[in-house]
Amino acid sequence: MARNVRHEMLARPDHDEAARQAFVVALKQGLNRTVRSRNEALYAAIVEPGLRAGNGGADPSREAIRDAMHTQSTYRSWSALNRGAQQLMWDTVAAPIRRERARLEASARRLATEHRAGGSLELDPSFEPPRGVTAMDIHLQPGGYALDLGDGDITAGALYEAGGNLYAFGQGIGRGDSKATHVQRFIAGRWPGFHPRRILDLGCSAGSASVPYALEFADAEVHAIDVGAGMLRYAHARAEALGAAVHFHQRDCTATRFADASFDLVVSHNLMHESSDATRRAMLRETWRLLAPGGVFVHQDVPLRFEGLPEFRKFELSWDTRNNNEPFWEVYANADLTADMAAAGIPAERTWVGHLPQTEGSLPWFAAAGSRPAE
Repeated sequence: MARNVRHEMLARPDHDEAARQAFVVALKQGLNRTVRSRNEALYAAIVEPGLRAGNGGADPSREAIRDAMHTQSTYRSWSALNRGAQQLMWDTVAAPIRRERARLEASARRLATEHRAGGSLELDPSFEPPRGVTAMDIHLQPGGYALDLGDGDITAGALYEAGGNLYAFGQGIGRGDSKATHVQRFIAGRWPGFHPRRILDLGCSAGSASVPYALEFADAEVHAIDVGAGMLRYAHARAEALGAAVHFHQRDCTATRFADASFDLVVSHNLMHESSDATRRAMLRETWRLLAPGGVFVHQDVPLRFEGLPEFRKFELSWDTRNNNEPFWEVYANADLTADMAAAGIPAERTWVGHLPQTEGSLPWFAAAGSRPAE
C-alpha cells in the first residue's frame, strides 16, 4: 500500500495550500540533500582541525563538536532553517484541516456509524496517556500525539498522517514506501507460509500501518492500540474509509490487557524511538507474553543506530533531540535491542536484529524481530 493513498479522511488542500505544501517538501529536500552535506565539509575543513590542535591531536568529543559547530554561522543558519521548515510543515498541513474540520468530523461519525468494513473503536474516558507522550509536542506536532479536543475530535490523527507524509517526502522517502509492506515482505521471506489469524499493531497512531495488515491478511482479526483518543477516532474512520476491518483500542503498549498467547503476529512501526528505555523493554516483555506458539513479532523503526559511528555523525543525528522535540531519539539510537529481547525472556536463537531489505526510494528500515516455537 502506497504512503500517499487517497481516502475520505484526508483534508483537501486548495490551490494555495497545496502550493505551500509543495514548497515545504522542496525546502526540506534542499536542506537535507544539499545544505546539510556542507556541515560535514565545514567540520572537516575548519572545526575538526581546530579542535584537534587544541586537544593535543585527540579525537574530539561530541560535546566539543557541538559547542564548536554552534560558533559557525553556516551551521546555525542550517539548524534554524531546518527547525523553521518543520514548523512550516505543520502550519501548511494544519490550515486545510482547520478549514475542513467540520467535514472530517462528520465523515468520521458517518463511517463509524455505517460500520461497513467491520472494524470497531474502543475508547477509555478514564485512560491517562503516559507522561512520555504528553510532556511535549513530539516532533513539534501541534498539541502532540495525545491531543483530544473533545467528543468526535480527529485532529491529532489528521495532523499525524498529513504531516508524516510531507516529512517523509522531504526526507526523500518514496511515495510508495509503506513501512507495513516492508515488514510483510520481510516476514514472507523469513517465515514462508506464515499466515496469522490474530494481529496486533502497537502504537498505531493514525492507523496507516494497521490497514495494510487487514488488507493483506483478509481472514485475520486485526487489532491496534494507541494512547490518544483523537488519533484513534481518526484511525478508525480512516480504516473504514479504506475498507479495512481493524479493531482500535485506547490502551498502553506496556500493559495491553489482552490475554496471554492471544496473537500470532505482533508489530509496531516507529514506536521504539518514541519510547524510554523502560517503556521499550516493557513493550518487549508484553510482546512475548502476547505471542501465541508459532507466532512472530516485528518491531520496525527508523535506521538510527549510533554503534560504530564517528562522533561527528552522532552529533549530526542528535539534532532532533535538541531541536525537534524527540526526547528518546538518542535513547533509541544507543539501545541494545538484542540485550533487551534477552532480558524480556526471548531466547536468542529465536531473535533477529538488522535492516530490512530496501526497495527503490525506500529507507533501510531497522527492525527487531523474533518468533515463538510451535507447540
